[in-house]
Amino acid sequence: MVREYRSETLERTLRTLHTAVPGIIAAVIVNYDGLLVSAYPPGNDDAYQDNPTSSPQVAAMSATLIGLAERTLRRLAQGDLRRVLIEGDDGVMIVYPAGRAALAVLVANDVKMGQVLYAAARARNDVIKILGS
Repeated sequence: MVREYRSETLERTLRTLHTAVPGIIAAVIVNYDGLLVSAYPPGNDDAYQDNPTSSPQVAAMSATLIGLAERTLRRLAQGDLRRVLIEGDDGVMIVYPAGRAALAVLVANDVKMGQVLYAAARARNDVIKILGS
């Protein structure tokens, strides 16, 4: 029986998410310390514009967003964080807490958000199963 490494399983999860909904530009998994765990499409240090979300700075910012959102909701007694959604002129960034990590998804503006949210929530659940909670 062939065993798959966790890194391969995480990349497969991101690849599945990326191909499930047209308009998903990139997806990354970062740990709560802000370190990049996995990215799809894989990052290239020489051409970071191919997957801008795979940069170390974006990984750190995604972890910070989750931390701030969780503290804010806790302070306001609004329950657990489900997701952070940031809309810009050229796209949308969605960050989901995923156990000991976070899943960040970069999406084009013209995509059907319901499909993205459903597919990303499923990917988030897969990440939790792979990495643990």
